[in-house]
Order: sequence, then structure tokens, then C-alpha cells
Amino acid sequence: MNSQTTNRRAIKVIGHRNPDTDSICSAIAYSRLKNILDPEHPCKPCRAGLLNRETEFVLDYFNVPLPQLYTDVSPHIRDVDIRPAEGVDGETSLRRAWMTMRDQELDTLCIVDQEKNLQGVITVKDVATANMDGLDPHALEIAKTSYQNILDILDGTVLVGDVTGKTVEGRIVIGSGSAEQIEKSISPGDIVVVSNRAESLLAALEMDAGCIIVCASSKVSRTMQMLAEEKGCILISTELSTYVSGQVLSQAAPIRQYMTQGKLLTFTLHTPVEEATRVMATVRFRYFPVLDDDGKYIGVVSRRNMMNLHKKQLILVDHNEKSQAAEGIDHAEVLEIIDHHRIGTLETEGPVYFRNVPVGCTCTIVYQMYLENGVEIDATTAGLLLSAILSDTLMFRSPTCTPTDERAARELARLAGVDLEEYADNMFSHGGDVSGKTAAEVFNGDYKIFTSGDVRFGVGQGSYMTEKNRKAAQALVGPYLPEALAKQRLDYIFYMFTDVRNSNTELLMVGPGADELVKKAFGASVEQGMAFLPGVVSRKKQMIPALINTIKQDQE
Repeated sequence: MNSQTTNRRAIKVIGHRNPDTDSICSAIAYSRLKNILDPEHPCKPCRAGLLNRETEFVLDYFNVPLPQLYTDVSPHIRDVDIRPAEGVDGETSLRRAWMTMRDQELDTLCIVDQEKNLQGVITVKDVATANMDGLDPHALEIAKTSYQNILDILDGTVLVGDVTGKTVEGRIVIGSGSAEQIEKSISPGDIVVVSNRAESLLAALEMDAGCIIVCASSKVSRTMQMLAEEKGCILISTELSTYVSGQVLSQAAPIRQYMTQGKLLTFTLHTPVEEATRVMATVRFRYFPVLDDDGKYIGVVSRRNMMNLHKKQLILVDHNEKSQAAEGIDHAEVLEIIDHHRIGTLETEGPVYFRNVPVGCTCTIVYQMYLENGVEIDATTAGLLLSAILSDTLMFRSPTCTPTDERAARELARLAGVDLEEYADNMFSHGGDVSGKTAAEVFNGDYKIFTSGDVRFGVGQGSYMTEKNRKAAQALVGPYLPEALAKQRLDYIFYMFTDVRNSNTELLMVGPGADELVKKAFGASVEQGMAFLPGVVSRKKQMIPALINTIKQDQE
């Protein structure tokens, strides 16, 4: 199995859209654990969105590569069995092209240059049309056909002359009549097909034929060969009869003369299968060229390939709601879910391994799984797991934090070789810095969409160690909220600006009735679209349950 296929078939361990530190670190750490326990089924960590600054700091601090981005996990052309049909040279003869199609059971050949750049395509229909229209005696001359092609289809032998690099410069003439008739029909440079009659051969030579094809393996005297050499005439011998030679000679024309070129219909490895299937239904072709990431030809796909696609296999971490999953989740195969949130709306085709534990962080669960399987945790992995726990529990200040989380974090800090409090302050400080960022970037740093009945709403959160960073983030995100609400077609958006040190949140909100919903849910006053919520720091345990319960009460 080549590396491209291995990479394509690897199980993707992926967190939610707009990933936070837990989403990324749990994907990386769990992929490592799975690869140690079951190397026959390789896993690769992935991400469903851009990283926030906190997570960027963590990966940079522990020198960990950025996981591959997958915003859409629906099947693409790279997920089907691409047929590795070799590209052919444009100088290939029509006959050789047809034989290749016949032997490989293909009705389309792709013409490429030496660098595998696609030049054109030719179909069985194109070959048949060229053959049926091949009555023009100038066909080989017009196509600048190489003598190598003529030798190939005639299975011929050069008796006189050098055909290297030479192309046809005359008509095709069948020398089957009398010597007088042959002389009248030949012009200098023509290709003349003759039998074993010496007078026909001599007449062709006297009329300065460019090439003479002697059929049926007829003997050519030394005198005739010397005369041909004097005249600069190429002399070719073939076992084929005059009739057969005349029939197949026009098939020596190169396929570049008849190929379809210009705006070719091609797919890339990233073309969605749905889009490719729709396109295939609108045209007459059966096979379609596929280009790699560098635009080089790698093979063909057909409608049949679309039926045998390989769904992406996923392990979901830190989420189990469809609205938070990468696009196309309905067209992927979910194998496992490792999460610490409420049971959401995601449905699977079959039973899956689902581990959901009421702790403060998914990485706490992953840490437990390392211990349960007796797998050593290296310093880098320990640092990633620690970072996620500190982030999700706000350094143990969040009500979602459990003694299990704190015990895990302190042991991981030891394994990672870092001072827990000092590292946490450094991580939160970098994460809260919004300088140079756009409103959309800050907004999407840690943002999720939820559903309750017919109501869809978004909740974002930023956690800050300093008031300066928190106020700067509010100034960016606040004016952006109405735009985000309209783009996402939600009922409400709530955004938490959490003061980690003092354990409180300033909540911004948009959407008709959002302020009334917050008043009912938290008993808080709302002024100019903002509520102050003392003691509220957890989106999962404090914000979401209160909002959903209030929404349900309003719907009753």
C-alpha cells in the first residue's frame, strides 16, 4: 500500500469546529495511544478549524506539529479507488491506442507529457471515427506521423535508410497496378505500398518515393536496395499483405491529432464525490482524469468507482453533537466518541465505542485510558494533556473541574517537567492576547452551536487572565455579533468573556428576546446587551444547561 493510500485510509481523530485546546490536544494524544495499541489501524490527529492563540502557544511550547485540517469529512475523489491507468504519449499511434484500450478494458486514454501534465484525452469513439474517416491519402502527412509509428503497426523492418526523428511528408499510394500506372500516381515523397513485383518497386524508386513498403516479406535485391539508398528512399519490409498494410497504414497517425484538448473535464483528489457524480451524469464520457495536488495526472475514475467509495473513518473527541462536527459528518463512518459533554444530537449508522465521563476535560479521560492500558506517557504528550485540563477547568476554578481532573493535571505537570501555576499563567496570557486579530478570528476562537427544540443558538467563550485582554476582546467581538447572527441564521448568540482570576463572566448577547432569556436563566440584569454573571465560568455546566432549561420552559 503506497503512502498516499495509507494516509487516505488512516482513521481520523478529530475534535469540533472552532477547536479549543482540549479538542486539539485530545486528538493528538488519543491518536498516539491508538497507534501504540493497534498499529494495524493507524490513526492521525486532525482539526476541523483554525487554532486559537492558546492552542498555538501549547503546540509551539511542546514542539508538536499542527494537525491536518479537515473542515469537510464527506467523501472526496481521494476516497474512491482511483484506477491507476498509465498516461500515454501523444505520438502513440491510433492502432496502439486502440490495442491498449482493448487490453485494459478502457474506453478512454489520457495523453500526458514527460512530466505527467495532462495534454488531452482520447476515447474509443474518437479512434473509431478517425479510422472510419481515414480515407484521406494525406492523413499521415497532415498529422506529421513518425516513421516509428509506421514500423510499429506494420511490425516492419528497415532495409534502407534511417527513420529516427523522421515524419511522413507525402501521400499514401497503393502500388498495385502496372508500372506505368504507378508512375502516374506517385509524387516525390509519397509512401508507396508494393507487393513482390520488382517493376513496381523500380517504378516507385524512379518517381522519387519517400518511402516504399514491401509487403509479404518479399525479397528485395541488393541492386534495388543500393538504388533506394542513392535516392534517399526509406525501404521497409513487412510480413503483412498489401491489402492489410493498406488497411492499417492510416492507423499509424498519432493520437494527438484526434485527442480532445483545451478545457478538459478533470477531477482533483479534493473534488467532492457528490459534485463528481453530478458532473458525470451530464456528459458522455465513462472515465475521467484525476490530478494530484501538483496538477499531475495519476489515473482515472468512473461512475462505478463512485459506488465503491471508502467513507472516512472518524474518532470524535470533545464533542458528540452534529452541529459542532465537521461538515459532511453524515457521510462519514464514526467508530468511537470520547467526550465529557452532554449527550447530543449525533446519530451513527451502527454501534460505536462511546466513552462519556462527567469530568472537566476530554484529556482527563484520555489520561485515564493511558493508565488503564499501561502505556507510558512521554513528556510531550503529558504537556498536551496538562494544557487541555488547565484550559477546560480554568486552572481548577471551573465548576466542571473534578478532583480527578486536578489529580491528573498535577501528575502530568510532573511528567512534563513544568511548574503548573507558572505554565498556566503563561498559557492563559498568550491565549488572551487578541492583538493583530480580526473580530471573526477572536469570535471563532472557542465557539459552538447548540439546539433545543426548534431553537438554535451559539455560545462562544474567551477566558482571560488580564482585564486588558478581556476588554480588547469585547471591543472586537461585540460589534461583530449581529453580523454573525445573520450569517449563521441563529435565534441567539451569547458570548462569554470570562475573568479567570476572579471567576466571573461578562456576557454579550444578540437576537430578539436574548436579554429576556438571560434575565430568566440567571436572574441577572441586562444593560446594553451585556450581563454580569458572578461565579459563572463554565459554558458546559453553568451556561448551556441554564439556557436550555429556560428555552424549554418558554416552549411549554
